Amino acid sequence: MAFSLYPVLAWQGKRTRKLTPRLAQAAGPNFGICRPAVRTPSLFRLLSIGESPVAGVGVEHLDDAITAQFARALALRFDTNVEWQALGQNGADLAAALSDLLPKIPPCLPPVDLVLLAFGVNDTTAFRSVGRYRRELHRVLDNILLRVKPQQIILSGVPPMHAFPALPQPLRSVLGIKAAALDQVALDVADHYPQVIYAPMHFNVLDPTLMAHDGYHPSAKGAQLWASQLLRIFEKKWCDK
Repeated sequence: MAFSLYPVLAWQGKRTRKLTPRLAQAAGPNFGICRPAVRTPSLFRLLSIGESPVAGVGVEHLDDAITAQFARALALRFDTNVEWQALGQNGADLAAALSDLLPKIPPCLPPVDLVLLAFGVNDTTAFRSVGRYRRELHRVLDNILLRVKPQQIILSGVPPMHAFPALPQPLRSVLGIKAAALDQVALDVADHYPQVIYAPMHFNVLDPTLMAHDGYHPSAKGAQLWASQLLRIFEKKWCDK
């Protein structure tokens, strides 16, 4: 179907890129600490690696992006200090993670308890094959486990691009199908690693407040909902250990 629609899809893709507002990465430092309501000496370290939402595109300040929102949720739920760091890049795909983002991890980084890995949109728009996506995802996970040695990794599912309001039809449906295929790869790959938790991404497509004004990136409210979903999945796995 995508091949027969290629002229239309190519035209829609170019037009969408031209018309969609270009949002900057969020302001503020890409690290911080979130504290619980009750003072405690315990410390939990969170590292996020990912594409534009991890870089804070769609929100004004990195405190409102997914990493800090997830850190706050963890701090409140587990009554611990959560030290967080976000390694994000606008437009990054898994290949960029391997070439650009993972080399930025400091060799002297303290032990990390949890890594959040969030990719998929840019691999989807590039129509990455499922075979290549699988190979590169394995390489990224193996690299993280070697470099960071986290206790656990949350592998966020590929966002449901069929629901992105910035995308016109039929481009939206075609990208939604591709995103679902890559999301299935993420689920399959996660099953190969005892340290990896797959976390599907869901949101109410009828609620425009969950998206930034470009219709393409999560808003602060959308990031908060995403963080609450990640917390529920992590909590369930943590309690099952």
